[in-house]
Amino acid sequence: MAEAVVGVLIGKLAAALTNEAAAYGASLLCKEASSLKGLFREIRTAEAELESMNAYLRDSEKFKDTDETTGIFVNKIRELSFRIEDVVDEFMYKLEDKKHGGFVAKTTKRIKHVKVWRRLALQLREINAELEDTTKRRARYVIPGMQGHTGTGSNGNHQATSTNQTLCSAREEDLVGIEENAEKLKGWLVKDLEERNTKVTTVWGMGGVGKTTLADHVYKIVKVHFDAAACVTVSKSYQVEDLLKKIAIEFGTSIGSSNMDTRRLVDVIRNHLEGKSVLLVLDDVWEEGLWINNIMPIFPTNCTSRFVLTSRLYEIASLATHNCAIKLEPLQVDQSILLFCKLAFWNNDSKKCPSELRGLATKFLQKCEGLPIAIACIGRLLSCKPPTHSEWKNVYDKLELQHTKNVIPGVDSILKISLEDLPYELKNCFLHCAIFPEGYILKRRRLIRHWITAGFIKEKENKTLEGVAEGFLNELVNRSLLQAVQKNGIGRVKCCRMHDVIRHIAVDKAEKESFGKVYDGHGTVLLHATRRLSIQSTNAAPLNQSGGTHLRAIHAFTSSIDIDLLRPILASSLSLSILDLQGTEVKMLPNEIFSLFNLRFLGLRYTRIDILPEAIGKLQNLEVLDAAYTALLSLPKDIEKLRKLRYLYALTLQTQNSPARFCGVKVPRGIRHLTGLHALQRVTASLETLRDVAALTELRTFAVSDVTSEHSLILCRAIMNMNHLAHLSVATLDDNEVLPIEALNLPETLYKLELTGQLEKTHMPQMFSSWSHLKNLNILSLRSSTLNEDSFSSLATLRSLCFLGLYRGAYNGKIMCFSAQSFPRLRRLEICEASQLNQLKIEKGALESLVELLFSRCRELKHLPHGIEYITNLEVLYLLDTAEELIEKLRKKTDSYKCNEEHMKIRHIRKVVVRLTEKNIWERIR
Repeated sequence: MAEAVVGVLIGKLAAALTNEAAAYGASLLCKEASSLKGLFREIRTAEAELESMNAYLRDSEKFKDTDETTGIFVNKIRELSFRIEDVVDEFMYKLEDKKHGGFVAKTTKRIKHVKVWRRLALQLREINAELEDTTKRRARYVIPGMQGHTGTGSNGNHQATSTNQTLCSAREEDLVGIEENAEKLKGWLVKDLEERNTKVTTVWGMGGVGKTTLADHVYKIVKVHFDAAACVTVSKSYQVEDLLKKIAIEFGTSIGSSNMDTRRLVDVIRNHLEGKSVLLVLDDVWEEGLWINNIMPIFPTNCTSRFVLTSRLYEIASLATHNCAIKLEPLQVDQSILLFCKLAFWNNDSKKCPSELRGLATKFLQKCEGLPIAIACIGRLLSCKPPTHSEWKNVYDKLELQHTKNVIPGVDSILKISLEDLPYELKNCFLHCAIFPEGYILKRRRLIRHWITAGFIKEKENKTLEGVAEGFLNELVNRSLLQAVQKNGIGRVKCCRMHDVIRHIAVDKAEKESFGKVYDGHGTVLLHATRRLSIQSTNAAPLNQSGGTHLRAIHAFTSSIDIDLLRPILASSLSLSILDLQGTEVKMLPNEIFSLFNLRFLGLRYTRIDILPEAIGKLQNLEVLDAAYTALLSLPKDIEKLRKLRYLYALTLQTQNSPARFCGVKVPRGIRHLTGLHALQRVTASLETLRDVAALTELRTFAVSDVTSEHSLILCRAIMNMNHLAHLSVATLDDNEVLPIEALNLPETLYKLELTGQLEKTHMPQMFSSWSHLKNLNILSLRSSTLNEDSFSSLATLRSLCFLGLYRGAYNGKIMCFSAQSFPRLRRLEICEASQLNQLKIEKGALESLVELLFSRCRELKHLPHGIEYITNLEVLYLLDTAEELIEKLRKKTDSYKCNEEHMKIRHIRKVVVRLTEKNIWERIR
C-alpha cells in the first residue's frame, strides 16, 4: 500500500508548489531567493518522479508478498516518501512562520531561514538521488509478468463513482444459513421466562464464521421480551473494570463518576437488576475465568437471567447449560452461493448469477471456503464491478497471486484483494480504523475529523471535505470492511465498528506498512518508522525509549495514562499532526505540545482539563480543537491566532445547580478572525461575542448559551449570516428568560434545532409557520418553552420532523392534541416534565410513522393517550414516573373492565415499560 503513502505525499508536494510565486517578493534577500529556488526545484523533481511511479506502485501491491525484490523496492519507496514528507512539512511551517511579525522580526526570520532552506534543499536532493538510484535498481530486475500491468491501475471509472452509491444496509433477507440456529437460540432464551432461573447459551466456532452475526440477529429480536438487555463485546485484551462499566451503561444504570471502583460497580448493577428478567450477550469471550469469577457473580439470584457467550474456544462453549451450545460451521455450497449472489448482485432484482459468470463465481467461492466474512468481502467487492467476464477475471487473477499466511483460510487473500481495489484515500481511512481497540464503536464525526486532519481527504466534485469523507465511510460499510452499528433519524451512519477478524488483518497490515502500531503493553516497542501510535496500555514508560521521532499521530485509549510519561516522545515527534487524548484523565497539557508546529487535531473531550494556556496560539496549523465536556470556563486570547481552525468544541455540564445544564465558555474578541470555522459549540452570549460570531459565515454547527432579551437583534443577525448552518442550539440564561428569536429567519440547510428558554406565545404561530419551509429540519428539541394547547397546534406545521423532544417545561398545557395528518414523518416523540399534562389525544391519521413514544415525569398523566391504538407502527412505549394511578392500573393483570380496556389499547405495542422511582418500581409489562 505504498501508493497510499505516495498519493497523500503528491498532494502535499502540489500544495507546496502553489506557494512558490508567493514565496518570492521584491523585499526578499538575494540569498534567500536563491536558496528557495533550489528547494522548489527539488520539490518539483520529487513530485514528477513520484507521479510517474504511483501507477506502478498500485500494481506492485499484488507482487510484493510473493516476490522479494518487489517487496524491497516498495518498502524503500515508502521510507523515502516518509522522509520527503518530513522535509515538506517543515518547509511549509517555516514558510508560513516567516510571514508573521513586524518588519524587523520578519527580516530576522528571513536571515535565519536562509540556512533552513539550504539544509532542506540538501536533504531533499539527497533523497531524490536515492529515489532515482532505487528506481534504476528496480529496472535492472524486471519481474516476468509485470510488463503490461504497470499503468493500468485497478481503479477505473466505475470504481471512481462507487463512493456515491447509495449505502446498502444489511437486511434480514441477506442473512443466510442461520435460520435454524437462530430459531434454536431464540427458543432457549425466551422459554420459561416466568420462572426465576438462569440459562447460559453459547455460540462458538472459528473467526469469521458468523458468531457475532447470529448473536446480534437474535438479540435484536428477543431483547424486547426482557426488562433489561445488554450486548457487549469483550475482546482478548479486556479490563474487568472497563467491561463492567460497559455492561452497566448498556443496562441503563447511572454509574456517575468514571472513578467508581469495581465493588461499587457490582453493587450498582446488582441493585438495578433485582427482580427483573435480564438478557446479556457477551461477544468474543476468551477466558473461562471472566465468566466464572467476574460476570456471573454480579447477577442477583432473584432474577430471570439469560446469557449468550460467543467465542472461538471450546472451553467457553462448555460453560453452556446442558444442550444449549451451538457450534457454527462454514456455510454449505448452496448457502454460500445464495449469500454470494445476494451481495454481489444486490442491485439486481433477481439476485441471480448470469450463466457466463457462474464458473468464476464457483472459483471465488472455493477461495472463501464457506466463511461468511470472506464471502461478504468478495461479494461486496464484485458488486462494485461491472458484471462482465473480463472484469471478474481480472479480479480473480489478482486473487490468485495472493499467498495466504493468516490463520483464517481465505480471508487474508480476500481482504488483500479488497484493499488493492480501494483508492489510496480509502486505504488510508480503512487502516486508520484499525488503530482503535477491538470492539470499539467508531463515531462518524470523530472518524471524519481524524481523516481530514491526517490529510487523507481532498475536496472533489464540488463536495466539501466532510462530504467526501462521509462518502468514504459509506463505501467502507458498503464493502463490509466496516459494520454500521447505528444510524440517525435520516439514515446516515452514526456509529460503526470493525469486525474483529478484519481488524486482526488490518492491524497486521498497518504495522507491516509502517502505517501505525498498537501498543498494548506487551512485547518490544520499536517505533522508528511507525507513523501512528495507538496506546492501549497504562504502562507508557517503554515508549520513551522507542525512538518514535517520525510519529504523525498519537491516540490514547486508556483513561489513566500518565501524560508525563509521554513528554519525551512528544518532544521528539515535532511533525505530529494528531494528538487525541479523549477520555483520559489528563488535567494539564505538557509544554511539549505547544512545539508541535504540524499539529492539526487536539482531542481533549471528556478529559479533566480546566485551563488552556496562551501558548495554544503557537499551534497555527490546528484545525480541530475538541475540548467538549471538560472543566473549561473560558478560552485564552491567543485562540484568535489559530486561523486554520475548522472545529472548536468547548462546553461543560454544570451539575451543581438544579436542573443540570450545558454551559458555554467565554471567548475572546478575536474569535471573529476564525472565519474558517465550521463548528463553534458552545459560547457564552454577550453583545461583543455575538457581533464577532456574525463574521463566521461558514459555520455548520453553532451553539450559544446564556442568551437574554438584549441579545435578540444581534443574535438573529448573526444566525442569518450563517447560510450553511445545519445544527443550531440556543439556550437562555435561566428558565424564566424569554428566548429572543421570534424574528429569526433560519437557513434552509438546517436539520437539527435545539431551543432552551421561553417562547413568546403571541409570536409562536407566525414563528413556526415561518419555519415550515425547512424541508431538512428533522430534529427539534425544546426546553422551558411554555407551549400550551393553542400554541402547540402551530408546531404541526413542521411536517418534516423525524424526532421531537419536549423537555423540562416545554409544554405547560393540560391537554395535548395531535390532529389528523399531523407529524407524518415523526418516528420518536419524547415528552418530559410536562407538569400539568393530564390528557393526550391522538386523532386517527396522526403520527403514522411513530415507532417510539416516551413520557417521563408527567405526574398528572392518569390515562393512556386517547387514540394510541391508531398508531399501528408504534413498537415501544415508556411511562416513566407518570401518575401512579396509571402505572398501577397497567401493572395489574386482572379481568376488571377498566384494566382490561387499558391493556387492549396497547396490545399492538411490542414493548411497554413503566417506572415509579419513589417506589423502586421498574417493570416491563409487555
